[in-house]
Amino acid sequence: MITTWQPSCSLELIRLRAKLLHEIRSFFYAENVLEVETPILCQAIGTDPYLDFFSTSQLSANQPVLYLQTSPEFAMKRLLAAQTGSIYQITKAFRKAESGRLHNPEFSMLEWYRVGYNLSGLMDDVELLLSRFLAAERFSDPAERISYADVFLQYTGLNALVFDLSAYSCVAEKLGFPEAKQLCADDHPTWLDFLFSHSVQQHLGKTGLCMVYDYPACLPSLARLNLDNPLTVARVEVFIDGIELANGYYELTDLAQQSSRFDQEILLRDKNGAAKVHKDERFLAALQSGLPHCSGIAMGLDRLLMIISQKNHIDEVLAFPIENA
Repeated sequence: MITTWQPSCSLELIRLRAKLLHEIRSFFYAENVLEVETPILCQAIGTDPYLDFFSTSQLSANQPVLYLQTSPEFAMKRLLAAQTGSIYQITKAFRKAESGRLHNPEFSMLEWYRVGYNLSGLMDDVELLLSRFLAAERFSDPAERISYADVFLQYTGLNALVFDLSAYSCVAEKLGFPEAKQLCADDHPTWLDFLFSHSVQQHLGKTGLCMVYDYPACLPSLARLNLDNPLTVARVEVFIDGIELANGYYELTDLAQQSSRFDQEILLRDKNGAAKVHKDERFLAALQSGLPHCSGIAMGLDRLLMIISQKNHIDEVLAFPIENA
């Protein structure tokens, strides 16, 4: 018989979480950004080749398989296409096989979209919001903003935008990662993810907020290409003390480009033996009807709470992490 029932985190952390949520809502209310709700359980799921998800069983032949959402992004963009204006949501998201110091399979997410904002405006928004929560000694004003190409060059000596297998392999060997050549093969995006996570990320945001922007075009997700440099996309990731806190884009609105990217990601999932997915046709129909020019970002609230409270493990800020749920 199980006799342990108490929450894993302190009551102080439970109260701090409540205060954080109140402050977030106050910020967006003052900014006239509408709070929305979208389904956690949907008929489609994202095609990201490196994310696994939870799905339901079919209860009958007429009922489709349903998916616990890894992000509310597609549903929120359907609302944007319906002319809601700028919106935000505080919700739960789910990612299978993710558990560790920074991961719990169920986690809290803040996602928001600003109509009419480009990537620079979105970064201003992030800085303004986070300045409410981060202690002054840990928040540089203004935050550090550095391009992916520049920060990758700084810590690896490599050109992130042009793939050279020989050069990448040589640097990985020198950095103490001889296994990278076999793990990454000749795939540029995999090399970038490996080297960034092993050699770059730990240096970011040590003295405050760091925003890395303009990612290589081979890591596009749902970001639009930069017209002034088509080797990059208008994507930003936010780091504090080496922890990735948020990921955002100047959103792609072109239906053909987005559908093609989904096709490529589905092929890569098939190649990697990942669970089968199909394109979210309702989301694509929303794109066809017209998504307003906007920028959006998703932020991990459990990680933000870790940073604010200076805790080392996500379990310390969750009342009931998966092992105690």
